Amino acid sequence: MEKLIITVAVTGAEVTKEKQPNLPVTPDEIAEEVYKCYLAGASIAHIHARLADGTPTQSYEIYKEIKEKIEKKCNIIFQPSTGGATWHTFEERMQPLLTNPEMATLSAGTCNFGNDVFMNPEEYIEKFAIEMKKRNIKPEIEVFERGMIENALKLVKKGILELPLHFDFVMGVPGAIPGDVSDLVYLVSKIPENCTWSVAGIGKYELPLAVHAIAMGGHVRVGFEDNIYYKKGELASSNAQLVERIVRIAKELGREIATPDEARKILNIKR
Repeated sequence: MEKLIITVAVTGAEVTKEKQPNLPVTPDEIAEEVYKCYLAGASIAHIHARLADGTPTQSYEIYKEIKEKIEKKCNIIFQPSTGGATWHTFEERMQPLLTNPEMATLSAGTCNFGNDVFMNPEEYIEKFAIEMKKRNIKPEIEVFERGMIENALKLVKKGILELPLHFDFVMGVPGAIPGDVSDLVYLVSKIPENCTWSVAGIGKYELPLAVHAIAMGGHVRVGFEDNIYYKKGELASSNAQLVERIVRIAKELGREIATPDEARKILNIKR
């Protein structure tokens, strides 16, 4: 079984400092938090930028600042979000790609997102994919529903995306696919052979889905974007604390942890 890639999603676009006082918001805070997660065992940093007041932003300048500060500290894979917040425009969501990251998320369809709707019509998906291909950015296909796998494979048929793909199953978002283990097994069974995958369980689903992913040969995403608690009623002290738990569990189950360079090899990232 290949080594385990741990992605850490340190901030997200929904969580506030009121809910999680340890949330990193400024570029300096995000870079330092990412560095601590790198030391703990993370090999990919999934990034959402914020303004100084905590408002989510897709600003190129802020993503560039975060990227540069992280690169000064470590060689973790910088993976910005093209999803942003549900209210960001397509043009705003495109901004992080201008930083020419090694990797970026590509949400593969529209879904309900709590009381909002996360809009990703076919036109958006295709334009994001074309821009990533032009810039040699490895897309992480974000899947919130089963049909999104087919949306991504349609782009493979068009020659815009290339196999093997890397999928991230985001499970437990209110209004989208639930976080049941049976749903994870089902999603994994529907992706092409040789594709890689990770799972991001939201809230209470983070830990059980992560444990099953480790055992199934998949990869794992944790972090405050997805879950702010270490256990029921107890806020996590940091994103690194959540990474450290996955490292301990993986070692108990016999999975070694991938370094950033080993993750690049597993994901076929070539820059």
